[in-house]
Amino acid sequence: MAKFDVAVIGAGAAGMMCAATAAQRGKRVVLIDHASKLAEKIRISGGGRCNFTNINTTPANFLSDNPHFCKSALSRYTPADFVALVKKHRIGYHEKHRGQLFCTESAELIIEMLKDECAAGDVHWRMPCKIASVEHNDGVYILETDTGTIEADALVIATGGLSIPKIGATDFSYRIASQFGLRMVEPRPALVPLTFDPQAWTPFAELSGIALEVEVATGSLKGRNPTGARFREDLLFTHRGLSGPAILQISSYWIPGTPIVIDLLPGIDVAATLIEGKGTIKKQLGNVLAQWLPTRLAEGLLLAHGFALDARLADMQDAKLRELGAAINQWTLSPNGSEGYRKAEVTRGGIDTRDLSQQTMMATKVPGLYFIGEAVDVTGWLGGYNFQWAWASGVAAGQAV
Repeated sequence: MAKFDVAVIGAGAAGMMCAATAAQRGKRVVLIDHASKLAEKIRISGGGRCNFTNINTTPANFLSDNPHFCKSALSRYTPADFVALVKKHRIGYHEKHRGQLFCTESAELIIEMLKDECAAGDVHWRMPCKIASVEHNDGVYILETDTGTIEADALVIATGGLSIPKIGATDFSYRIASQFGLRMVEPRPALVPLTFDPQAWTPFAELSGIALEVEVATGSLKGRNPTGARFREDLLFTHRGLSGPAILQISSYWIPGTPIVIDLLPGIDVAATLIEGKGTIKKQLGNVLAQWLPTRLAEGLLLAHGFALDARLADMQDAKLRELGAAINQWTLSPNGSEGYRKAEVTRGGIDTRDLSQQTMMATKVPGLYFIGEAVDVTGWLGGYNFQWAWASGVAAGQAV
């Protein structure tokens, strides 16, 4: 039987960060993972360059049923702290877009950095290692694994959510939470492409591959507890629906059965501009729209809304132009679902943070049991925010165990 101060299950971003932090405090730490390949989610992130943080991170960039929970950990371990670690390991990085920081070379460098930080504290590894059972007796956690029995005074669960099962995602964290009586916020795919009824989407399926900057909104942004959001990002048409950063962002807020509203030309009042141009512009309607939109999209929108491609702007009634303007500036459509966990970058929901300490990440009613990272009900926006939560929550637990 191997005995440790701390057992961390899950050797991803949060788990390695936690293990390294605890071990460098002098704790005897074992880091366990069922996969044979380390930190695959880090490896594939950011197109292989790992969008490892966002310098603009604030608690407002996260969704949770308990929105204040993330504030403590995020304030105590900031993007600047992680950037300092990256610099210490002499990893080149650059800002790509809206505060997003990427490795200049490869995500592998972040994995190697975290391994080196674990080595600095003499973390013990068990990988690949499958866990058959977890018990808590007399203040000690007993893990029965296929490499033998492990005992630990503290147990940290960092096994993530359900996103991207092909690289090893499981519901392990949820099963452990249930075993020890913690509540759950229903998990669902987030940062995920949205799909539409195949028959209704037929006019737009041919536009697959077209991308443009749009403004997309969903839900209610009014009142004391707004449920919606609005983003201005790129949108991508696919054969089955919509993707791109704009859709991934709004998907985290989208509630099934409700519509999303897309402004395909933010900054241009299409109806007013067309009506104003009727007396001076002699072009066909399709050619006018093609000044602002990709030609295929302009034509596709006209056909989908019953306009002839050769219709002349000067011949159009104002009422029809207002109808067209609304179709472009307030394109309202209801997804029938999403591409699911297979394509979701993260999982929204998870372990209810009302059952955890926001300072330490420990379960309030189960001494020595901690949950960190994507396993808990804290979900960041697209753009490095979820990695920052992994680092911050990992450090919070690593300092507390």
